[in-house]
Amino acid sequence: MQILKWSKEEYQKFLTYLLSLANDEYRLFHTKLVKTKYKILGINVPKQRLIAKEILKGNAKSFLKFSQDIYYEEVNIKGFIIANLKDENLIDDFVLKIDNWAICDNFCSSLKIEESNLDKYFKKITQYVNEKDEFIARVGIVLLLNNYLTKDYLPKIFKLINNITLDKYYLNMAIAWLISECYIKEKELTILFLQDNKLSNFIQNKAIAKIKDSYRVSKEEKMMLQCYSK
Repeated sequence: MQILKWSKEEYQKFLTYLLSLANDEYRLFHTKLVKTKYKILGINVPKQRLIAKEILKGNAKSFLKFSQDIYYEEVNIKGFIIANLKDENLIDDFVLKIDNWAICDNFCSSLKIEESNLDKYFKKITQYVNEKDEFIARVGIVLLLNNYLTKDYLPKIFKLINNITLDKYYLNMAIAWLISECYIKEKELTILFLQDNKLSNFIQNKAIAKIKDSYRVSKEEKMMLQCYSK
């Protein structure tokens, strides 16, 4: 995969290789977990990451020019590549391709934001969170979860999610997940937010349930959190 300049021929070889890795058993299993317009081949995520890593050793941007959006695994691989390249235009274009929680979360877990760029990316993330597309908004939420759980950013995060009006399942679940991780990092600030917010009953209760599921939370805290259920 360490190709300096991709061509149609090299790309077709890549697709042939990708198809050779297809696993029907894993495909059937994954199809039950992920609803997507992309065709699932059945290649596990660790293997996808390894493929992306190999492509990144060569001319990855050249690969992206030839790549298509037919196979779920290739879209995932593109996400891993783009997350490593950190090209804002490529990121914006890729986010539009996300139609399920798995590609969203895989991409977001790979996009590591340096401390010096946190403020810059926060503006972009705010735009994502305020979009009316379920998975674009989820991208924003998961990026916050992976990169911004500090005392300085939590008030901004709470203000941001407090003003979300889009009511979609996978977005709501991500918000609840984010709040639960905020609690682990900054309990006092998160409790204040749980006491007074505009969250739906579903998000608030799901967030509390996720906090209570954590082994990092004491039995006494779990009992206390019950009073914040809606």
